[in-house]
Amino acid sequence: MWKSDEGANVSYWQASEEGIKTDALGGSVETDICIIGGGISGLTAAYLLANAGKRVAVIDDGPIGGGETARTTAHLSWAIDDRIYRIEKWHGEANAKLAVQSHAAAIDEIERIVKAENIDCDFRRVDGFLVEAENGSDDLDEELEAAHRLGFTGVEMVDKVSAADTGDGRALRFPDQGQFHILKYLSALARSVEERGGRLFSNTRALEWNTDESPQVTTDAGQRINAKSIVLATNYPIQSKMFAKLPAYRTYVIGARLPKGAIEPMLLWDTLDPYHYVRTQPDEDHDVLIVGGEDHRTGQENDGDERFRRLWEWTRERYPAEEVLYEWSGQVFETHDGLAFIGRFSDSEPDIYLITGDSGMGMTHGTIGGMLVSDLILGRENPWAAVYEPSRLLTQSLTESIPEVVASTVPYVEWVTGGDVSSVDDLGNGEGAVIRDGLSKIAAYRDEDGKLHQRSAVCTHMGCIVQFNSSEKTWDCPCHGSRFAIDGHAINTPAVKPLAPIEEET
Repeated sequence: MWKSDEGANVSYWQASEEGIKTDALGGSVETDICIIGGGISGLTAAYLLANAGKRVAVIDDGPIGGGETARTTAHLSWAIDDRIYRIEKWHGEANAKLAVQSHAAAIDEIERIVKAENIDCDFRRVDGFLVEAENGSDDLDEELEAAHRLGFTGVEMVDKVSAADTGDGRALRFPDQGQFHILKYLSALARSVEERGGRLFSNTRALEWNTDESPQVTTDAGQRINAKSIVLATNYPIQSKMFAKLPAYRTYVIGARLPKGAIEPMLLWDTLDPYHYVRTQPDEDHDVLIVGGEDHRTGQENDGDERFRRLWEWTRERYPAEEVLYEWSGQVFETHDGLAFIGRFSDSEPDIYLITGDSGMGMTHGTIGGMLVSDLILGRENPWAAVYEPSRLLTQSLTESIPEVVASTVPYVEWVTGGDVSSVDDLGNGEGAVIRDGLSKIAAYRDEDGKLHQRSAVCTHMGCIVQFNSSEKTWDCPCHGSRFAIDGHAINTPAVKPLAPIEEET
């Protein structure tokens, strides 16, 4: 099985692509736009802005394209993850129509870029099917009515997905969706940005940004990037206080070997909660069936191996899959109303721009983000600006939003509980646990060679107690989704600072 430096399984895309190679930032930089985050939203914005003649610098705390974008299943869809009828209920008919149109436009934009740059990334148009599962949580009839009411009359009800039916119930067919190989696409975008004078810097962690005199980004190594505008295009934006609006989830994916051509290319989702999502990817003498699901709040479960097993069982019941080739997990930030937050960070920070809240549709939301933010920076009108405005008010009812808030605050009780084990002597090789030491809690891990690693178990974001993730060998915060490697360094924001050495914890 493929492993990353943090111990997490890497995705099919990472295992099949060498990656985007750039240098780390060597000193201070002057630029027009500094983009923090080298995933699809950051590189799309960089590409569009560089094409408009702007000087662009993109930084990422790991490899460019190596973050959560590389853990996608690369569905390109305008079939809204939270359903069109809910978006209409929460945002109104006009904004719901704009939201669906924006996702369709994002697929069109990816296709346009693929053709303009002659990118070989397996892009193709496919149908998408929302399959009615037994005990499913969505109403297909209501979804069909909403789609037609908003003018998307190509959506239709079908009794059978295909000749190789999965055996589930009826489905809605959404025409003209898409799929591609995400890292092949990002690699080409990165080359195009550099050809137009843009600069890309890997392994460059942004520690903070400020606008005291003019926009400036400071890295953890002390370098500074001076810019006219800053775009926050990471999974969760640093220095943001949006954690109550952005609950974090882990989602699990397997890539299974499939006989070539056994299933026609399509996107498929079911109506379970959590739901499954499926597509195929061509690969040499076979296809890879990519199946995701089994989502849970980050840091609030520790049974990843069991979730991978359940995905494989679900897959074997429905498809002629032969063996599991890849397993990986990713981080998804949902929003309180089903749509991303894209636009100016705040009225008081007009030169800081935000792209966050993928809500299970990272590839299209990220592309929308790059398109919308580049328009705002260039002073162009964009019809989606109000729909994705980051400061928009809560549109859900209190009964729909409060459970997410409660799920983020309950884990604070871990401060007053005992540890997972009584002593580090109870840890076997490859095991980790939180241990109480007086008034402190310690995140202790014994590696495969028997060496003990200990850090404070207090998340550096807001003081919640982290929990061990045994399948990925990380420490995950159950409150707001921060994640840390065994050596304590932050993998996922909101936290930026590492877990403290235990002698510094008071």
